[in-house]
Amino acid sequence: MRPKSITQGKLPTKQLRLVTAWIELHRDELMADWQLCQNGEKPFTIEPLK
Repeated sequence: MRPKSITQGKLPTKQLRLVTAWIELHRDELMADWQLCQNGEKPFTIEPLK
């Protein structure tokens, strides 16, 4: 799945694929953190891209 858009800057294709794969692996965690942030709470740490 490709991101809908990059709002600023750009990534080389290889790095964009890595970031997209990381998003897919951590989608549930990202969505939970987004909800926490929307409620003014601190998000949990998510394992970084390695």
